[in-house]
Amino acid sequence: MRLRQLAWRATYELLGARVRRPEWAFMNYGYAPVDPAGAPLVLDAADEVDRYCVQLYAHVLDGVEVAGADVLEVGSGRGGGASWVSRSLGPRSTTGVDFAASAVSLSRRDRTGPGLRFVQGDAQALPFADESFDVVVNVESSHCYADMEAFVAQVHRVLRPGGAFVWADLRTAADVGTTRAQLTSSGLVAVEHRDITAEVLHALRLDDARKTELVREWIPRPFQRALRPFAGLEGTRNPEGFAAGTLRYLSARLERPA
Repeated sequence: MRLRQLAWRATYELLGARVRRPEWAFMNYGYAPVDPAGAPLVLDAADEVDRYCVQLYAHVLDGVEVAGADVLEVGSGRGGGASWVSRSLGPRSTTGVDFAASAVSLSRRDRTGPGLRFVQGDAQALPFADESFDVVVNVESSHCYADMEAFVAQVHRVLRPGGAFVWADLRTAADVGTTRAQLTSSGLVAVEHRDITAEVLHALRLDDARKTELVREWIPRPFQRALRPFAGLEGTRNPEGFAAGTLRYLSARLERPA
């Protein structure tokens, strides 16, 4: 697990150092309802190009009181999600933390929003005081961590009593039960568990042509083949695993007891 974590760190540092385009704000797979009901999520014109990625944040935060809250995103990547939260949902403050120094540098340079800041730090040793946040967000990042239970213990520590932890990520079908147990391992109480594989796979398919073109335009040619699986493009391992049922995409909302 430690070697895998080091490999992910090296990958994200390389991406941040070599691909510094401000237009690349998100790295998640996205979310698109298979059978939409009701009005679509209203977005600013500048966010529309990243609609599916933004919709994944909107999904995990649905039902959470963000207005006036202190929000932490763990694994904030290139900063698009934290920026959208700060600009759109009315929190008092939004903090993004990421282990990749290059990603933090990009986020500080390119992302704006009221009360928004970015900090370098480790998800398994968060650099914040106890009970600092009302909401903790973790989107498509925890599969990189060497110790999921250590991460959840840190979330419990930095959450205020009554605070919410929202999470989304992919796992093998065999690991679903273990992952759900890990999410409650430090005393957080599950409010909702969902399997959103169909919605994530739908988003990947809808956004495939755009992402394929961006890989061609933005990624240096020697790295393009390696980035295709990272981006979840058609024909690569993860979309095929979602379609076959061997890989699942999960979301959850948990609370720290008051």
